[in-house]
Amino acid sequence: MGKRIFPSGIKNSLSGADAEQLGQKFLESKGLAFVAKNFRTRRGEIDLIMLDNKVLVFVEVRFRSSVNYGSAEESITAQKCQRLTAAAQAYMQREGLTDKVSARFDAIAISPDSKNQATTGAFCIKWIENILQ
Repeated sequence: MGKRIFPSGIKNSLSGADAEQLGQKFLESKGLAFVAKNFRTRRGEIDLIMLDNKVLVFVEVRFRSSVNYGSAEESITAQKCQRLTAAAQAYMQREGLTDKVSARFDAIAISPDSKNQATTGAFCIKWIENILQ
């Protein structure tokens, strides 16, 4: 698990794609390898698919530009977890991986770093492993 303040560059806000890119870079800095992103099915979507040694990691990236409506972590609902699971099953079936690899579900929660946001555009990134336990 990890938590880190990451400068986002010049911007003081992020788009969804920017947040996913920031999450991908963060996970790569922790040693995970990129596999795919934005895998979509009718049953759900997976933001990032990474490889952690031999474990396939399905990652939900959650971003909040402010904490007025709750944290990024609080936005991960049971319904969202069900959709993530369904999409992961579809991905593993499509790739023929169902009986070949282990998998887990992680989340990357990105929120403004309240101390530095105004001056640096920094965001706090929290990596939550095994969100479906």
